[in-house]
Amino acid sequence: MMKAENLNLVTEWDKVYPRNEKVDHKKVTFVNHFGITLAADMFTPKNASGKLPAIAVSGPFGAVKEQSSGLYAQEMAARGFLTIAFDPSFTGESGGFPRDMHSPDIDVEDYQAAVDFLSNLDEVDPNRIGIIGICGWGGMALQTACLDTRIKATVTSTMYDMSRVAGNGYFDSADNEEARYQARVAINNQRTLDYKNGEHAHAGGVVDPLPEDAPYFVKDYHAYYKTDRGYHVRSLNSNNGWNVTAGTSLMNTRLFTYSKEIRSAVLMIHGEKAHSCYFSKDAYADMVKDSKYADNKEFMIIPGASHTDLYDQMDIIPFDKIQSFFEEYLK
Repeated sequence: MMKAENLNLVTEWDKVYPRNEKVDHKKVTFVNHFGITLAADMFTPKNASGKLPAIAVSGPFGAVKEQSSGLYAQEMAARGFLTIAFDPSFTGESGGFPRDMHSPDIDVEDYQAAVDFLSNLDEVDPNRIGIIGICGWGGMALQTACLDTRIKATVTSTMYDMSRVAGNGYFDSADNEEARYQARVAINNQRTLDYKNGEHAHAGGVVDPLPEDAPYFVKDYHAYYKTDRGYHVRSLNSNNGWNVTAGTSLMNTRLFTYSKEIRSAVLMIHGEKAHSCYFSKDAYADMVKDSKYADNKEFMIIPGASHTDLYDQMDIIPFDKIQSFFEEYLK
């Protein structure tokens, strides 16, 4: 029998985005197959009736539901969907120990557990469920779409392939055997130290103060996670970051192995000027090449947009397109 943890959930509105009075909001919890209890914000259109289409949202990687995922979820609820934005295992208000850890199989399980939860809500039509993933959780959303046939439509926004960056470095700059070996040496030495010290060392969140010579994408992150625009006390990126060893399994994993076999609809969205755009371009190209199921796959480039513009800029995030996409495929 699945047993839920008692989580300490904040009752007041502590989001980085304003409340939309067109939707009802409440905190909910659900349990994944690893026995971890996840916390989520649930948004429902006011005065909704009948069985609704539903969407589960998560991301960015190292963020919490009070940031971008909640913004997306609330906006999609205002457009007629029942939505949840959840904190992944080991982060935010969700359960799981040790804290600030993750693994790609658990990341996918979290999405599947969200679908379990939505499928069993009286207010939801279980045949009309979609997911949205932002940044690193865009990659996990696409990976989940490869596996979960209950998902009828998937949207990725400013997607990161975390397995590629963990194995090859940024912009594939460390895509060689020696670089990977040295990365393995460093992370395994850290494991020895962590065990000796009885605690997990943290990698640090977004660098602060910001060096003058920081790459533009680091400045992009700083402008979101370290300012009033997006800072949140529970966000890993806003504070001490992931455990140094949190990405161990990603170094030896490759996502999207069976993306050509995704039969459900997929919409991938990315900013033209995002440093990460190559992740979506390459993943989309691989997904549709020689695939029998390419007809319901779309790739949308947002002219002039950076990576974090798609975190919270309401005039840049293509919510009209996202809405029409889900309306088409969650009929």
